[in-house]
Amino acid sequence: MKFIIDDKIPYIKGALEPFGKVIYLPGAQTTPEVVKDADAIVTRTRTICNEKLLNGSSVKFIATATIGYDHIDTEYCKENKIEWTNASGCNSKSVEQYIASTLFVLAKQNGFGLKGKTIGIVGVGQVGSKVAKVCEILGMNVLLNDPPRARKEGAEEFVSLEEIKQKADIITLHVPLNMSGEDATFHLADTLFFHGLAKCPILINSCRGEVIDSFAVKTAVDNGIISGLVLDCWENEPNIDLELMDKCDLATPHIAGYSKDGKANGTSMSIQAISRKFKLGIDNWQASGVETPKNTIIDINGKNLSEEEIIARCVLLTYDIREDDERLRKNPEKFEKLRGDYPLRREYPVYSVKIKNSSQSIINTLQKIGFQVIE
Repeated sequence: MKFIIDDKIPYIKGALEPFGKVIYLPGAQTTPEVVKDADAIVTRTRTICNEKLLNGSSVKFIATATIGYDHIDTEYCKENKIEWTNASGCNSKSVEQYIASTLFVLAKQNGFGLKGKTIGIVGVGQVGSKVAKVCEILGMNVLLNDPPRARKEGAEEFVSLEEIKQKADIITLHVPLNMSGEDATFHLADTLFFHGLAKCPILINSCRGEVIDSFAVKTAVDNGIISGLVLDCWENEPNIDLELMDKCDLATPHIAGYSKDGKANGTSMSIQAISRKFKLGIDNWQASGVETPKNTIIDINGKNLSEEEIIARCVLLTYDIREDDERLRKNPEKFEKLRGDYPLRREYPVYSVKIKNSSQSIINTLQKIGFQVIE
């Protein structure tokens, strides 16, 4: 057997070598000539798996170690009996961490508390569901919009996009990129979207760049239609709109899901899927060797601090979005390098919070978020 693997996928080396020939290549070097006699491709979003790449090849299976799969031409694969899989939910906790950090930084910068604020979550899949849960833990009013789920499960738990546009203080987008159809999301946030906003909300996008019309959002910022803008995903990546970046409160290089935990999960899910497809016998394979920060103990003295301030300090000590914002603004031309050389980030369960002068309510909140707590 022959496997072509994107060399940016971590913790994967050694997994498939016992079962055949393995070639590690940068995504851009995965060409028709390379995949011609391959059985499977393990990739990330920079490898475009379409007719140009796959025509005439022996590829039977594509595994992308990412949640998104718009880089895979699923119709072509279906027509040519090429199976594919994505790592659904692999980095959902990482995006939750990114959004929590974003909310706490915005609250501090703008002088408001999160408790009681209304947040509209557009797209309530595995990522949006986790974002909703942490927002509820933080005492926010949560509005959920997900038309496909509403049709399938009933509308009781969901609201329309129009209701979010009328009521939300903050709107965060977590939809897949659908170019057409009933649930099209391409340029979901367009001129009409912005003109329909009632409360001058903050807008956050950490799903796909094309979900927001860049021209429309720049106009919305200039005209005070939105009060803040946070972008992790951009149209025309990696050649991002620098004028748009300058209008953002926080700007990052498509790294919301880039915790080491999320990457390890994506790798594990891809190898397990390949094992099931080709009956390799490693269906429970797990990535190993995930790096750990030098210090995983967070010391907090809660004296004279509010519950929100304590939670904010804990979250920001695991991940502070301002560091990614600074790196991108200094070197926007290095967008891809900032992603490829992304520093170590781990999720909450790796950290233990050693806290004094606190309350049981704060301890409970920290534990619900995912921290270990040492009293």
